Order: sequence, then C-alpha cells, then structure tokens
Amino acid sequence: QAQLVESGGGLVQAGGSLRLSCAASGRTISLNAMGWFRQAPGKEREFVAGINWSGVDTYYADSVKGRFTISRDNAKATVYLQMNSLKPEDTAVYYCAMGGPYWSAVSFVSNDVASWGQGTQVTVSS
Repeated sequence: QAQLVESGGGLVQAGGSLRLSCAASGRTISLNAMGWFRQAPGKEREFVAGINWSGVDTYYADSVKGRFTISRDNAKATVYLQMNSLKPEDTAVYYCAMGGPYWSAVSFVSNDVASWGQGTQVTVSS
C-alpha cells in the first residue's frame, strides 16, 4: 500500500487559486492512475479529477472542468491539483487517491480506489 499525504489546502477568497500536492511513499506509483476526490459537509465523497500513469490522459468532473488541472511528476512521486477561479461550492476536504496500474483517467468514476490520503481542507469564502 502506498502512503499518500496531501498538502496545500487552506482558506482562499472566491476567484482565487490553490495548488494541492499529494506525495506518495512506501511504493512506486509511477504505473498507477492517480486522482482527486472531495467531500463537502453533509455530502458524499465525489470524484474531481483523474490522471493516468503517464500523465497523457486526464478526466474531470463537469463541475471543475476548465478551472482545475491535474498533473503528476513520477520522478517525485507527487500528484498535483491546480485549482483556479475557486467558488464557495468548491469548499470541501480534498482527498488524493491511488487507482490501479494502467487505469485510464476516467476509471476512478466506476472502480474502487486502492489507497486514500488523509485529506486536506479547502475553504473558499464568498
């Protein structure tokens, strides 16, 4: 199992930007798809973005498309989520997730995640 540690969350005003990072340790993730999910208070955890092992294939939830960008650096075993034009409805705990080897980016939508991070809080004020 990989250990996933998120960072970069915080409080930001609407329209602002944040970049989340997810550092993996314990095993290589270079062949695994990686993703980001979020959970707002009183709501179920939802998919945000996914990226395949090479970084060529990405997939986004409609609610964040055009505003968020997922990327990865396999040499650093780190995955990023650049969040721009943030809205109050983006407020949630954001979780990093490790998928299966050679998954496509969209695979997170219908398959179980192998490992989760502990989450990082993102709060967007209006």
